[in-house]
Amino acid sequence: MAIKNKYQPSQQEIDRRYRNTRHAMAQAGLDALIVSGSEYTGFEGAVRYMCGFHILHRYAYVLVPMEGEPVAVFPQEATWVGDHSRTFVEQQVKTPHCGQWMADECKAHGYKRVGVYGLNFIIPVRDYQALVDASLDIVDFDEAFDYSRAQKSEEEMASVRHSMDVNKAGVLAVIQAYQAGKTEAELMAVAEHTFASMGTARNTMNMVLIGPDGSLLPQMVFADPNRKVQDTDGLLYGLEVTGIGGHWSEFSRLIAPGGISKETQRLMDAYAEFHELVKEHLKAGASAHDVHQKCIRPFDNKGWRLGHVSGHSIGMTMIEFPRIGEGTEFELPENMVCSLHPHVMTEDRSTCLYFQETFRVGKNGGESLSGVPVTYYRGGESGF
Repeated sequence: MAIKNKYQPSQQEIDRRYRNTRHAMAQAGLDALIVSGSEYTGFEGAVRYMCGFHILHRYAYVLVPMEGEPVAVFPQEATWVGDHSRTFVEQQVKTPHCGQWMADECKAHGYKRVGVYGLNFIIPVRDYQALVDASLDIVDFDEAFDYSRAQKSEEEMASVRHSMDVNKAGVLAVIQAYQAGKTEAELMAVAEHTFASMGTARNTMNMVLIGPDGSLLPQMVFADPNRKVQDTDGLLYGLEVTGIGGHWSEFSRLIAPGGISKETQRLMDAYAEFHELVKEHLKAGASAHDVHQKCIRPFDNKGWRLGHVSGHSIGMTMIEFPRIGEGTEFELPENMVCSLHPHVMTEDRSTCLYFQETFRVGKNGGESLSGVPVTYYRGGESGF
């Protein structure tokens, strides 16, 4: 028997998703859309968004015609992998070759111009080749689909806020568990225990930034099961999770038991200013390009290296379009959710800072969904 949760979408929410998707399809002149997802961490969410199925293993699709009922398409070999009873699309197919089945279905219904979400990163080569061999006019629909779902409903925002509560609980658990002599992996395990007990299932993508003397090196790495942490370390556990509703959130804060270096303090001061500017400028109607340009100023002309983005849209897929960066003229809608995390490092790449934070686009500015200020912790604190 399937276990329901309060973040499963209502029929009104499902109808809204399909209405927005078909509007984007009509603008692109599509006959049908294939939405793909895989268990590759963070890339399962588009299928879950369109049919409610949470991919446990392998991959799945939703075939959405411009008119008529959608079909959830699963590999036959995964018939007993995942809870198919939670799929809210009535028509479900389990087939030995998903790509061939979808190609045949498109030909049978006379679909010629077919969009594919997941063309760049997700769809397996075997299934893509079957679509190509069917001589369909295949359209890359990655950006268009993400743009159509950028604005979150109030139902979705409730799920996003729940995910942030889970994320904060994991970060705080690591801070509270800090003790010199524990390994990096032991501390990460505390977060993972918290996440698993709160229903994230496999939807976590966690890493750590470490460095000497209260600083951080630029490389994001797996937590080491052998290296024991020291009070002179800088530790930033970058934690990305979904709650049971399936919406991703990103949140991290620095642990530096012995204090932070002078350069890290400079970076942190700039990050604090960046967050204040996000609260001012991440507003409905602004372009992603303009938000990036206005908010990134605290890092300019300081002798630091800086990437071309401030962050990205985030939803049931971990990284969605648009990027919040140079040249992205997408107009931000209210209730779009963004993960903002400039990866800023010194010119010699010896020190960096990478605070993850999830914001909501508001009418008058950005809302920090964690509500936690930019600061560092020494370990053992009882709360934020």
